[in-house]
Amino acid sequence: MTDDILIEAKHLWKRFGDKVAVEDVSLQIRAGEVYGLMGPDGAGKSTVIRLLCGAYAQDEGEVFLSGRRLTSEPDNARANLGYLSQRFSLYSDLTVLENLRFFAEVRGISGEDWRQRAQETLEFVDMAEFSNRKAGALSGGMKQKLGLAAAMIHQPEILLLDEPSSGVDPVTRQAFWRLLVRLLQGGVAALLSTPYMDEAMRCNRVGFMSEGRILLEGEPQDLTKYLEGRLLRVRGESIRAIARIAREIPSVESVQPFGDRIHLRIAAGTERQVIKEVQKAVDNAGLHATSIRSASPDLEDVFVDLLEQ
Repeated sequence: MTDDILIEAKHLWKRFGDKVAVEDVSLQIRAGEVYGLMGPDGAGKSTVIRLLCGAYAQDEGEVFLSGRRLTSEPDNARANLGYLSQRFSLYSDLTVLENLRFFAEVRGISGEDWRQRAQETLEFVDMAEFSNRKAGALSGGMKQKLGLAAAMIHQPEILLLDEPSSGVDPVTRQAFWRLLVRLLQGGVAALLSTPYMDEAMRCNRVGFMSEGRILLEGEPQDLTKYLEGRLLRVRGESIRAIARIAREIPSVESVQPFGDRIHLRIAAGTERQVIKEVQKAVDNAGLHATSIRSASPDLEDVFVDLLEQ
């Protein structure tokens, strides 16, 4: 490992009985980098995160955290790790400050040190004024911030975040990402799973998972390149009928509905031909397409294409 690689997984496998939950997953995450894991429910994202933090033991493979092998140095490897689970897992009957004290002392921060650290952390997540509120009385967004505060109370180098902004409003998600960017600027390495395409676009790199495997990995802007020139956006009346017609055209590989429009994935080099064929077929059917034009692919298009394959 090089000095700036803080998270490294090598050929991880995890089985639950006959089911393979994680299959040969490898990844590296450097200081100041956030890596996004994307995939449908059951793809294995949470299992990968639990393998990285040691909650699950891998059947095969190795994990290194801050250069330390997790299996041979579990305590030292996890010393610089913060973990935020998918569900709120703090103590609802304790106050915000009492929760932070508990997690600080678990991490070996005692005496008056925990109080200063807790105050600094609460100010960082904009929750200092809520220190005496019971955790169970917090809103969803504030619970998220408290979970992040508990995960970073010991100032870790590594953050593992399992769908940290799921179920909260867009404003709260924006606030969470502002906090995360500040942590990354301080040299933290973060891995997060997310169902949101806009969050994936903010990551330095993204890995698409399905059935326990990472199908494709890279920088968000690079992942869409192989679909350039192969995507058409069609709008019109009776869009479902237009979709049925488009599926009959040989060079159309896939038809996906997106609200009031459809996306057509087409064979490379057939854009002009397909536009003419779609227009002719729609006209012959007595329908009306308001627009048939080339579209710039985004991560959602890549994601759908991978799952279809």
